[in-house]
Amino acid sequence: MAEPGSPFSQSSESLKSTSVSSVEDIAQIRLLRPGVYVPTVAFFHENENLDFFTVGKHAVRLAKAGVSGIATQGSNGEAVHLSHNERKQVTRTTRQALNEAGFHSLPVIVGCGAQSTRETIELCHEALTCGGDYALVLPPSYYKAMHKPETIIEFFHDVANASPIPIIIYNYPAAVSGIDLSSDTISQLAKHPNIVGCKLTCGNTGKLARIAAATNACTPSDEGSGFMCMGGSADFTLQTLIIGGSGVICGVGNIAPKACVRIIDLYNSGEIAEARKLQATVARGDWAAIAGGIVGTKSALQTYFGYGGAARKPLPRVEEGDAARIAGEFREVVEVERALQ
Repeated sequence: MAEPGSPFSQSSESLKSTSVSSVEDIAQIRLLRPGVYVPTVAFFHENENLDFFTVGKHAVRLAKAGVSGIATQGSNGEAVHLSHNERKQVTRTTRQALNEAGFHSLPVIVGCGAQSTRETIELCHEALTCGGDYALVLPPSYYKAMHKPETIIEFFHDVANASPIPIIIYNYPAAVSGIDLSSDTISQLAKHPNIVGCKLTCGNTGKLARIAAATNACTPSDEGSGFMCMGGSADFTLQTLIIGGSGVICGVGNIAPKACVRIIDLYNSGEIAEARKLQATVARGDWAAIAGGIVGTKSALQTYFGYGGAARKPLPRVEEGDAARIAGEFREVVEVERALQ
């Protein structure tokens, strides 16, 4: 959390960047602050039952690396492979592990996207009861031809009106039949008091710049409106900061969280040349994560950190030869990560 008196200490201005958690500490306020957020992978035993010990251990490893928050049930978290009850268990385990390790103030963002407004709202309520602080929500996409811009706006307004936790818009065209929310649409939605941020996995830095400017987004040096305008991959972390964004929610952070955080630290201290150099290394590692998907990320975790395992079927298992290739693709960024220990 921010130090008292910093630009990111508690603001009483609005709901933006604040949240009420649940269950154990209903009065706890957890702020979103500029930085690196990691969408955690889900871990399973060989029989595909959830491995709760590893879920918790991994969350604590990331927290110790200095990330600003954790996201469960994102694309990396195999939410589409989990039942509602399993989703709740993963989020609850993550929150409890963080609390037990002393990271009470670290926010947990929970993926709550579903195809109906009703189920999305239900997931938001479930997220709160399991310790989630914010809901990351994709637009509906199954009936793509019927989802006009006004339908999407109504969807997010309905969810934001009914959700007990603030909403972060998740723009990821590849996951939603190509639906790509425009900067105009997101900027309009950002005016809702319970919509507090966006994640742009579309990779469109021009869009990010327009949204950041329109919303007066929160940055490492200026709280602004409190709106969190975040990139969706680590390969444009530095670019995000330079054009006025708030940070990133990035999958490669599962492998190299310290390296990702270090880019932001270098930028904040004015060491731009070093930040650019590290950004290039992280971008190459991020390409390995993007190309290999969840399967590749888990394989790299297994090789370099001794845990990871397989994804749930029907996602494929990694053959021994492929594991060696994947390890090679991540080697550079892992070496940087280890040097930052």
